[in-house]
Amino acid sequence: MNSVIRSDLALSSIWSCPEVADISDEQLLARVQHKLDFKTKPQGSLGVLEALALKLASVLGSEQPQLQAPQMLVFAADHGLAAKGVSAYPVDVTWQMVENFLAGGAAVSVLSRQNGIALNVVDCGVAKDFAVREQDPEHKQPKAYEPRLWRRKVAYGTADSSEGPAMTAEQCAVALRNGAELVKKLPGNALLLGEMGIGNTSAASLLLARLCGEPIEAVTGVGTGLDAQGLQHKLAVLKQVLQLHVAVTEPLAVLAAMGGLEIATMTGAVLQAAAERRLIVVDGFITTAAVLVASRLQPHVLQRCVYAHRSGEPGHTRMLAQLQAQPLLDWQLRLGEGSGAALAWPLLLSACTMLNEMASFESAGVSTKG
Repeated sequence: MNSVIRSDLALSSIWSCPEVADISDEQLLARVQHKLDFKTKPQGSLGVLEALALKLASVLGSEQPQLQAPQMLVFAADHGLAAKGVSAYPVDVTWQMVENFLAGGAAVSVLSRQNGIALNVVDCGVAKDFAVREQDPEHKQPKAYEPRLWRRKVAYGTADSSEGPAMTAEQCAVALRNGAELVKKLPGNALLLGEMGIGNTSAASLLLARLCGEPIEAVTGVGTGLDAQGLQHKLAVLKQVLQLHVAVTEPLAVLAAMGGLEIATMTGAVLQAAAERRLIVVDGFITTAAVLVASRLQPHVLQRCVYAHRSGEPGHTRMLAQLQAQPLLDWQLRLGEGSGAALAWPLLLSACTMLNEMASFESAGVSTKG
């Protein structure tokens, strides 16, 4: 069987990609760099924190950047490819973890709560329906810092991409539109990305291999904990997927053929957030895959992104290199959920606080070097 996904043109007839403008401003960067250089410290002595402050000023277009109402979005969906045994965990874990997110017990739940980040869980395509609850924004506005569930299910998981396209062009377009429209509803100027979906490291590896020409053997890892035999089986399945869709090369067509509903929804959210000049805090391997797809559609997306960490998944290092991205942390995290983004959040706050509140040599009456 050959892939039957149509071209990007077919998807664009259903979904209109937001325009993401170039925000380069050399004069702004020069002013911010001058502020940093004359803080009460040797020039450059705060290292990456100074570079981060410069980045935040650039994204938010201000010499005094303020991060407001941060929104964590955890996109959840199931994958038909999981039936081929590419994950060590059963597919039921996806919906069970969504319940855990909403109950406040997951890593991303506790870290978001600790850091004052609003937690939004998006059902993009979980293979189970969730009961109506108080956190549903459509029914009742949740209390502050309570997780909320957004129902944006396109299908009960993707199809098996080793047997045909994971999504139809229409399903992919609806998911992209759902992500963009959801961002429009959210307050604040910072979006933190998270995901949940058994089998989605396979989708991320496939997207990287096809869009960047990376060898699938080099970008495929153990995911949720496969043993050596399981990893070899996973590789064999992914090679089968790539061969089936060998003629598919355009970004959205690749996304539809081999991606996931959570990755597609996230891609739409990234594009909309970038168009609105929000800061985008990227978590690990799967969330970076969504950014990769978005950047192939609108390259200036990358100007808005801060990368929280380098994942323990081998493909993530190569993906970051493709995007010329420098992650803030390198802790061998591979949980996903947005946990790394939440962990990195205090560093972003510190960068803003340092830039906005730290005294200059002149204001503090401190002598500069001779």
